[in-house]
Amino acid sequence: MLTLAFDTATSVATSALVRDGQLLGERASRAVRVLADTEELLEEAGAEPHELGRLVVGTGPGSFTGMRMGLAAARALAFALDLQLAGVSTLDALAAGAPGALPVVDAGRREVFTLVDGAPAVVSPNELRIEPGRTCVGDGAVRYRDVLEGVGAEIPHRESELHLPRARFHVELAGEFVDPEAVEPLYLRLPDAEQAR
Repeated sequence: MLTLAFDTATSVATSALVRDGQLLGERASRAVRVLADTEELLEEAGAEPHELGRLVVGTGPGSFTGMRMGLAAARALAFALDLQLAGVSTLDALAAGAPGALPVVDAGRREVFTLVDGAPAVVSPNELRIEPGRTCVGDGAVRYRDVLEGVGAEIPHRESELHLPRARFHVELAGEFVDPEAVEPLYLRLPDAEQAR
């Protein structure tokens, strides 16, 4: 079965095309390119959009605008191609790419999205309790490297692939495929515009 997955919740969007567990291609770019990346992946694989059997989208947490763009694109494709959709947490995808690491996504407002006691949370980097030697991955780990290394965390170099929520892991983590309208983003807080109001 041919599966398309993408995640636009972080500063770098990722997309992947997978057939029966085999990665056919993947991209990392800006969120606004996700549909162009999808078209290129299908073309390189010699596949047509109607051959897709499943869609998987990253649900965040992350950039409000990025998540909305990704979810809108995924829903539009699912409706156009009459497919069901699965949502996967961006934090879970990051963790799958670096087993044992703590996913840390930049949340803006001097905060990060991460897992606290296994549950998604938004906290100040200074509030994170990290065991010395634990690896942290994600754009939040890169941004707050000094703070996290100050409490003993290990952060891979800035250009490491481990900081990207690779869409190929979304395919592996996908659970139930449902009606596209049933897949919701994981916000964890109000968007900036709504909070200002």
